[in-house]
Amino acid sequence: MADMPSTARPRSNAARILTIVGFVFAVLALLLSPIIFGVLGVIAGIVGAVLGDKPLGWYAAAASVVGAILGVVVFAALINN
Repeated sequence: MADMPSTARPRSNAARILTIVGFVFAVLALLLSPIIFGVLGVIAGIVGAVLGDKPLGWYAAAASVVGAILGVVVFAALINN
């Protein structure tokens, strides 16, 4: 097989760390402050994906969006109860 040049960036340690931080922010968005940690988690996940941690970075960004939405729903349910 011929060596084909790849346009994908190699994964760095910073990319993996940002992806993990994105998942942590997703959980914190669910538990503490949905808006702040949701936005920070999306940013960390996207930056992690751009730096080379492709599938997990996008999953972290999506998990942060879901965590923020669920956090807002839970907070609204607790306030109205």
